[in-house]
Amino acid sequence: MFLRPLLVTAISVFVIDQATKIWAVAYLENGSDIQVIGEFLQFSFLRNPGAAFSIGTNVTWVFTLISSAVVIGILVLAKSATNRFWALGLGGMLGGALGNLGDRIFRSPEPFQGHVVDFILLPNYPMFNIADSAVVVSAIAMVILSFRGVDFSAPGISSSQPNIDKP
Repeated sequence: MFLRPLLVTAISVFVIDQATKIWAVAYLENGSDIQVIGEFLQFSFLRNPGAAFSIGTNVTWVFTLISSAVVIGILVLAKSATNRFWALGLGGMLGGALGNLGDRIFRSPEPFQGHVVDFILLPNYPMFNIADSAVVVSAIAMVILSFRGVDFSAPGISSSQPNIDKP
């Protein structure tokens, strides 16, 4: 079981996400955009009540429920992950889900309907944050692991049984 890499990844993503959102609120919310790489990469500011492309802006509470379900699902799956790469993918997904869930629960306008802080801007793409990036990169990694046939858990190993060789 690779619980430690999963948790280290999740905590790292969560901390980086929250730190960058604190920075964005402090320096971008009432300021002007910062061009990082010309018009290609900019830091801007948006409090997003919906999902990508501002889908579902009137049902913020639904995204809170979905994020909560994702977090619970990953925690349940984590017990049976016996492959380091799958654990890292789940850790990135968990950290990203927790980052945006924290915004939904604790940010304005009200608890459980908070708006997610987005600040990374690319041309012709919705504004996003570190948590969103972690979720997308982790999802892509898990799709690649699936297509390559990398087992999520080793045969005969479960969270309830020790790894004992049978004669």
